[in-house]
Amino acid sequence: MATTEQAPAGYEKYYVPESSSLAVRATIGLLTTVFGAGLLLNDMTFGEPGAVSSAKWVFIAGLVFFVFTLASWFATAIRENLQGMNSAQLGQSYVLGMFWFIFSEVMFFAAFFGTLFYVRQLAGPWLAGEGEAGRMNDLLWPGFEFTWPPMITPQEAVGGVDSQPIANNGAFLTQDRSMSFADAHHWYQWLPMWNTIILLSSSFTVHVAHTALLNDQRAKFNLWLGITVALGIIFLGLQAAEYHEAYALFGLTLNSGIYGSTFFMLTGFHGFHVAMGMTMLLIQLIRSAKNHHFTATDHFGFEASTWYWHFVDVVWVFLFLFVYIL
Repeated sequence: MATTEQAPAGYEKYYVPESSSLAVRATIGLLTTVFGAGLLLNDMTFGEPGAVSSAKWVFIAGLVFFVFTLASWFATAIRENLQGMNSAQLGQSYVLGMFWFIFSEVMFFAAFFGTLFYVRQLAGPWLAGEGEAGRMNDLLWPGFEFTWPPMITPQEAVGGVDSQPIANNGAFLTQDRSMSFADAHHWYQWLPMWNTIILLSSSFTVHVAHTALLNDQRAKFNLWLGITVALGIIFLGLQAAEYHEAYALFGLTLNSGIYGSTFFMLTGFHGFHVAMGMTMLLIQLIRSAKNHHFTATDHFGFEASTWYWHFVDVVWVFLFLFVYIL
């Protein structure tokens, strides 16, 4: 026969959710998505033109499964909070969970920025013959001189893919122009500058929205959060235009050597994170406008989304400096 136990004085009840397969399902969806994305990149670089590949469908299937799993998971968490199951202790668990998630993202981008540093400061000069590690330059890549952005690949320096002493997969052709500020014809047409202004402005608008929520000004909160979401969409649109410009006009692709690889790796993954952050904020806007969720003292879903958005903005500042300026 079930009994009801009273919690000791000074302690609060801590809700423990029932066992669930959501975490396992999310892991399967994420792994499938990443595997499909890797297959896509491999096909774009080394695939045969016109060849039929299942990479796209693997990626789409994994992404759809992952998104629907997260939607179910978050809906469950929201429902539990509305039913009063959450406690201050559980709130601290949410905060720590978001902290570790953002920390993992910091390490994710640190690896990519580390790659850029290694290429620019070490590997590139070594291939051009500098230092102890560059002694093989005359044998392997004679005539290659390293600059950043590189305007010639080691492969091109020795006469093309058929003339290189070490075989690899695929031919690499350097871009006609880089995306750096030095190659911009007119400053007012330089899309990265406008994207920087837009993204930094969105940090301000989301802060205004947060302040409005703390003051129980829902209409103002919805307005400024909507502006933030719109700025995120504009950023993604301008980045799509930049990619079209890179591919169609400048010849900058994933096959443009190390510059093309690092450029699309850093900006592409950042753009994906902007899309995720914008989606998170959009969901919070819909929750507030449609269901009147959030109060001045209970709005972790929105607050966690703002932390992520500010993180994305900070990453862009470093990306803007080290990819486009320096």
